[in-house]
Amino acid sequence: MTTLFRRSRPGGDPAAALKREAQAWVVRLASGQASVADGEAFRRWCGQSAEHARVFKETRGAWQQLAPAARQAQAAQARRARVTRPARRAFLGGAVAACGAWLAFKPPLGLWPAVDELTADVRSGTGEQRRVALAGDASVQLNTQTRINLSRSGQAQQIDLLAGEVELLTAGQPVSLTAGAGRVSATSGCVNVRYTDGQVRVTCLEGSARVTLRQESVELTAAQQVVLGAGGASGPRRVDPDQVTAWRRGVLEFNNVPLAQVVDEINRYRPGRIVLVSDRLAGSLVQARFSLDQLADAALLIRDAYGAQVTSLPGGIVLLT
Repeated sequence: MTTLFRRSRPGGDPAAALKREAQAWVVRLASGQASVADGEAFRRWCGQSAEHARVFKETRGAWQQLAPAARQAQAAQARRARVTRPARRAFLGGAVAACGAWLAFKPPLGLWPAVDELTADVRSGTGEQRRVALAGDASVQLNTQTRINLSRSGQAQQIDLLAGEVELLTAGQPVSLTAGAGRVSATSGCVNVRYTDGQVRVTCLEGSARVTLRQESVELTAAQQVVLGAGGASGPRRVDPDQVTAWRRGVLEFNNVPLAQVVDEINRYRPGRIVLVSDRLAGSLVQARFSLDQLADAALLIRDAYGAQVTSLPGGIVLLT
């Protein structure tokens, strides 16, 4: 990976240095040449402080505002061109620039965090779990690839789950959590909330919790789960809390789940990406238990169990055919 920055000289303006670093990252991520290593380095840089994330977001906004002017200038340059080759070069240059900007904000295969993911109050990286203490003895445990914003409203702690999965321990403190269009309110108990692929799954592990979606509300007690989606809320159903919280014990458990779903879940915990190419493999039902610290071997285990062919590519990408 190309080294982008050097330490500023003693006595320099820290704010100016931070802005220059943010500008360099914007240019790098929009170049279309950013690697997975660059993406990880960017995540570490942006995670150093809230100020790093704020300055980057501000710089990115200025970059985006320049885009219309750049397109107009590009169009004018193309009109002035009198021969085919220069005009084609101008067109290709614009296409590359647009593609680079897209890669910065929508990374391919999720190989590095999109810039919008780095502006949350608290976030966890791939494979990372972290605990955040709240008022009193309340706490929230973040699973892998999770983002939350924190605030207070009167005596109640407010949590906005932007993406991912959390386990919320209220310890007698009033806590309100929003995820998508849903809201979870609890005072005494423990709740697991997962928000992925536009769907919110709420599981009451201990005590009770109230789940609200638009004008509908449902009260959950221990071992009950409700799912919120575009079609509304599914009625509460009984679940096995141990399976929901398996990640807290460092494992993933699957019981007759399609392999495609298993791979999607594994990809949340391991760097890179496992890609299922075969439809035959995708529909195979899986009964398995994976240790989170051994997911690097997951593709090989799938190969041995289902006779898949494994092709390893740079950046941790693995094709299963």
